[in-house]
Amino acid sequence: MDYGQAASDCQEDNDRVRVTEWRLAPGTATGHHVHEYDYVVVPVQPGTLTIAADDGGTVQAPLRAGVSYFRKAGVSHNVINAGETEIVFIEVEIK
Repeated sequence: MDYGQAASDCQEDNDRVRVTEWRLAPGTATGHHVHEYDYVVVPVQPGTLTIAADDGGTVQAPLRAGVSYFRKAGVSHNVINAGETEIVFIEVEIK
């Protein structure tokens, strides 16, 4: 399935961190990417994301507003909003 491009807004990018707001309207995706840095995701608008792995498998990732999570560098995936409502989160990459 073809997905539209999710909207991103880099709010801060310095020698220590990069902070990006992601807005995934229904039917959009981030596009495949590999995380270069450790990162924290802070959900703002809840929903369930579909995470597509490199091996073709998918997993459902429910987000709750204000409930953050951490991931190590090297994660490789496409993040998809296959739901019916917009999902918003802040991604803080630790350089």
